[in-house]
Amino acid sequence: MSENLNLKLKVWRQKDKNDKGKFVDYDAKDISTHASFLEMIDMVNEDLSTKGEDPIAFDHDCREGICGMCSMMINGKAHGHLAGTTTCQLHMHNFKDGDSIVIEPWRAKAFPVIKDLMVNRKAFDTIIQAGGFISVNTGGAPDANALPIPKVDADVAMEAAACIGCGACVASCKNSSAMLFTSAKVSQLAMLPQGQVERKERVKKMVAAMDESGFGNCTNQYECEAACPKEISVKFIAKMNKEYITA
Repeated sequence: MSENLNLKLKVWRQKDKNDKGKFVDYDAKDISTHASFLEMIDMVNEDLSTKGEDPIAFDHDCREGICGMCSMMINGKAHGHLAGTTTCQLHMHNFKDGDSIVIEPWRAKAFPVIKDLMVNRKAFDTIIQAGGFISVNTGGAPDANALPIPKVDADVAMEAAACIGCGACVASCKNSSAMLFTSAKVSQLAMLPQGQVERKERVKKMVAAMDESGFGNCTNQYECEAACPKEISVKFIAKMNKEYITA
């Protein structure tokens, strides 16, 4: 089995949000099967820079599946075809020599293209900011193990907290809904004692911010859950709906 791949890339190139944009074909030659998907793009960009051409712009940071910056559609799938995997965790041994790979940015009104594969996800920040703060009179710093949180609640809160805000749920939804992201953030604090004081106001404000940002409605097709690299469950959408109705 060859350790190197030769691939055909079809990459979306767009100067800014006002540019029409188009797909451009590139050859990715002698790519190691041990390289990550982002490292493969790095190699293509190095070749483009050597030729004096504009390299492909894309978001990245930790490259460890933590930050959620590596947002791109790969052959029509958010973060690629592997379940529970971010783009930076996708390695080239999952592809075959001669494969054609289509690479696009997230497609959502609320995520305007900055350049090429980079999109502006400020709308997510707006939703988080709408949630505000928590009111807790702590006095001296208490021992973490002394907080009266049932393990079942703590475990569910941690499931919600696993969301990295990458936007794959939005990009995969036909309506560009942000329900999975928002519900994870709402549920995380709703399950904990620290989040109780602002609980009702928080969910109302975050849902309002979500709607105002231009995200679509949920139609319960569960594409968001399937695309989520952290496998956040749609049960949190039901949890948020309950929180919202109660509020």
